[in-house]
Amino acid sequence: MVINKSEESSTVRLGLKENWRQFLLLVIINGFVGGMVGLERSILPQLAEVEFHIEAKTAILSFIIVFGVFKAASNYFTGNLANKLGRKKLLVWGWIFGIPVPFILMYAGSWSWIIFANILLGINQGLAWSSTVVMKIDIVGEKQRGLAMGLNEFAGYLSVALVAFLTGYIAAEYGLRPYPFYLGIGLAFIGFFASLLLVKETQQHVRQESTSSPMSRLKSVFRETSWKDRNLGSVTQAGLVNNLNDGMMWGLLPLILTTKGFSLEQVGWITAAYPAVWGLGQLFTGNMVDHSNKKRMLYGGMFLQGVTILLLLFADTFAQYIALAIALGLGTALVYPTFLATIAGFTHPMDRAGSLGIFRFWRDLGYAIGAILTGFLADMLGMRVPVLVIGLLTLLSATIIMVRMRTTPSVTKKPLEGKHINP
Repeated sequence: MVINKSEESSTVRLGLKENWRQFLLLVIINGFVGGMVGLERSILPQLAEVEFHIEAKTAILSFIIVFGVFKAASNYFTGNLANKLGRKKLLVWGWIFGIPVPFILMYAGSWSWIIFANILLGINQGLAWSSTVVMKIDIVGEKQRGLAMGLNEFAGYLSVALVAFLTGYIAAEYGLRPYPFYLGIGLAFIGFFASLLLVKETQQHVRQESTSSPMSRLKSVFRETSWKDRNLGSVTQAGLVNNLNDGMMWGLLPLILTTKGFSLEQVGWITAAYPAVWGLGQLFTGNMVDHSNKKRMLYGGMFLQGVTILLLLFADTFAQYIALAIALGLGTALVYPTFLATIAGFTHPMDRAGSLGIFRFWRDLGYAIGAILTGFLADMLGMRVPVLVIGLLTLLSATIIMVRMRTTPSVTKKPLEGKHINP
């Protein structure tokens, strides 16, 4: 049976309550997506040193570099292809790329195989995470985007934290390989079959929202999202810096902690505390986004991150590192759902997937930039210097938000025509 657009629009309803079953399914699936990253979070730098005898920090962090580059590229293509191929197809393909990852991590005989696993992981994250983000925004409509993104990122990063802790614990008890990576096999196969058999396409929700959206179309989605539009550009640069400092925390913090004599289990606790607070905090900050000033939330979160990173230079005890990990998680929880909800709020529904893809392209390129910068500075000047530099860059990003960003989206009487112009 063929359903025309008028019949389709009469059956499609926007809202979290109206689509709660599909929304909950997507939240759970994104938890599995996040867990794939958690496999590496606590133990891969130690694996490089202990099993592959790699000492140069730049070489150790190479897995984050390739992960960031391929995740960024996948985000870009997901945004471009979401309207053409459909969100569900991209989600399923994301899991196809993710399935080999835990097997490679378990049995890799050289560091090159670890790098290859992170190429696949980057593609998995770019396709799968981006698809779940876009699909949730599609189905909830305008009023609850912040809550939707808070729940999405909560599931993803709480899963990162839980799996990071579990892999650290398992590694401390049974060794670095293969047991910690068994978790990934279950995550990959459950995520794949749930996406293939249960998830429904959401493009019809986009068409429904487009009929009433007051937003104007972007003349150049890439250029305006990247830098030209003062609102979108401000969010994009902050996203890049946020993941730049997360790349440092991912790759350098476990090495800093092990040089200070912390055990693998303690490293697991500290490295898990940061994404755990990041994830849990978004249950509250996501809802705040729908009712609060987004500019202030972004500025406050980036400022808190910058100060916390600088305070890492003065930490020595387990309690101090836990406290700073919690503070950094709070700062990130303030900005993460706000990034996505703000991009969605400043774009027309037909531009939204592309704009979110470009934002996530730059944001996740921050992983690669952060790993390169961190590795170079650590090899040349020691492990304290990159902490100082990245902390200062994060404070600079907060300042750019405060100076450049405005908080009211532009609209036109004809939402499908004309150029997007800031007030």
